[in-house]
Order: sequence, then structure tokens, then C-alpha cells
Amino acid sequence: MTDASTRGDGARERLMAEAAKRILISDGAFGTQIQNRKLEEKDYAGDLGLTADQKGNNDILALTRPDVIEDITRAYFDAGSDIVATNTFSANPISQADYNAEDKVEAINVESARIACELAQEYAGKDGRPRFVAGAIGPTNKTLSLSPDVEDPGYREITFDHLVDVYHEQAAALVKGGADFILIETVFDTLNAKAGIFAVKKLEREVGHEVPIMMSMTLTDLSGRNLSGHTVEAFWHSVRHAKPVTIGLNCSFGAEQLRPHVQLLAKLADTLVMVYPNAGLPNELGEYDEAPETTAELVSKWATNGNVNILGGCCGSTPEHIAAMARAVDGLAPRTLAEAKPAMRLAGLEPFEIAA
Repeated sequence: MTDASTRGDGARERLMAEAAKRILISDGAFGTQIQNRKLEEKDYAGDLGLTADQKGNNDILALTRPDVIEDITRAYFDAGSDIVATNTFSANPISQADYNAEDKVEAINVESARIACELAQEYAGKDGRPRFVAGAIGPTNKTLSLSPDVEDPGYREITFDHLVDVYHEQAAALVKGGADFILIETVFDTLNAKAGIFAVKKLEREVGHEVPIMMSMTLTDLSGRNLSGHTVEAFWHSVRHAKPVTIGLNCSFGAEQLRPHVQLLAKLADTLVMVYPNAGLPNELGEYDEAPETTAELVSKWATNGNVNILGGCCGSTPEHIAAMARAVDGLAPRTLAEAKPAMRLAGLEPFEIAA
């Protein structure tokens, strides 16, 4: 197993050094690739002895079909990825409760990170180019900012402290498995993201070194807000104190619809901007049919305009999409980080800057 102390410590500096040289490439969707393999319930369940039907529990494949996860990760490295995320979007106690698999959370995260880290080392050894592993943490299916009961707007299914514990358990296991970063992604509720930040900062004190955070917001409407109502700028002001090594957008819509929001974020952030959109918008059957060359052409415009440091794909994207992106941005200069001028910046749903 890769020891966290040999990967996580100094990961920020290593990533920044590589990002200064070129536009980096992250990976694409795991779910799409898993679905294409037409796995049966027994593939998911393995011999773990779980009582609930496991079909659809993609995260647990790290324990029952690690060959599938290794094969997909390898395909993204072959496509040109500098960064891969662990297949752990739902590997937390809240989400795994749907499968009665809460007691497998640590094992899933450790093994997912181990698979990705061993492949990262293998590929780095072939050509000397560093590869990185982001420990992916999804938003769970709960929200701290909104009530699920329209008759009781003050009701919450979980507390902030409970969500901190949930995120801490997952993040600790990912670091144990060797992940370089913790990627708090698909942020639809900014308060959920703050619980994730708190959990990682707690973990840093325990392991004795920085655990760099990557953060990625998802927009739920074309006005540029997430589900809890925050604009892109307000979100940045809300999480900037965590000093994320990357800030960005993922999922949401296709690249064309994300363009103005990427441009805005690029002007604000004094850190790396990472964007990984869906492969267009889903069709009436919920499938993504945007061609790799189309997606690559759209995101390469962001690169040409100096708006991004890291590019990848989300829902519907494939190794072919990632390979097309890598070709499209090869040789293009990476974005220059924005300069943060001292000011008091506050954020409710909208940003607010107090004039000096």
C-alpha cells in the first residue's frame, strides 16, 4: 500500500510546479465506463456477505471487482491524464447506507486510493512525468442548507457536526490509501462544502502535514448558481480561506453553457482553475452523445483564452474525450493565476466587497 507520507506531503508544490509548465489533464467519468461493462449484481456483491442488493453501488467495485476500476483508471492514464480521481464519489456512510454497506466505507476508500496510486507510480515511472491522485468526495444525498420537507423549512436531516464526521471518515481513508489531494466535488450546497473543509483541516492536524484540498462547484441553473443559491463569485469568497490548490466547476452543463462562468472564475481565483464539464447535455434518453472532438474544441477555447489550468470531463465523458482534450491543448500556455488584492470580501448568496 502507498503510504500517505510519501505522496500527500508536498503534493501542492509538486502540482503547482507541473501546472506552471502546461495545461494539465484530469480524467473523465467512471460511471459511464462501469455501465458499459454490463456488470451483474454478483459482480458488485462479490463475497462480502452484504444483505442488500449491491447493483449500482459503483464504489464497492474496488473491493469486489478491482480489475474493473484498475482498467478504467489505466484507460484514462493512457489517454493522457495527469490527474485521476478515485472512484469514491458515494463512498461515505450516508450514501453507503442505501446498500447496508456503511461498514465497508474505510476499505472502499483505501483500496480505491491504492489502485489509483499504484497506477500513478507505474505511469510516472515510464516517462518521468508526475501523475497525481485526487481522493474524490461527493456531496452525499443530504443538504445542510435546505429542508427536504416543504411543510417544515427549518428541518434538517443531518447536522453540520455529523457531516463533518462523515467527511472525516472518508478523507482519512483516502489519505491512508495514498491520495495526494482531497477533491470536494459537485458542490451543490456550499455549507456541505464547508463541512468538508472542516473535516480535512481536522485530518491535517492528525496526520501532521497538509492535505491539499481541491474544490469543484456544480451549477444547477444557467444563471450560475448552485442549489443553495450561491453564485460562482460568492462561492469562491466562501471557501477561499481553505486555500484550495484548485477551484473549479464540474458536471453542471456542457462546456458551451459553462463558458461565462469559467471566464468569471478565472479572473477571481489566485489558485489553479480546474474545470471538467459534462459531455454536452443529455438527450431525451438521458444519454450523452457529444463527440470527443466537439468537447475538446469547446474546452480548448478556454485554454486559448487563458482561463484554465486543468481540464477533464464529467458525466458522459470517456477516455476518448480525455485524449481529444489532451491533443487540443497540447502546447497551449496555462492560465496565469489572478492576483488577490487585499480587501474584506463577504458572501451571502451574492458577493460583497467592502470598499477601502
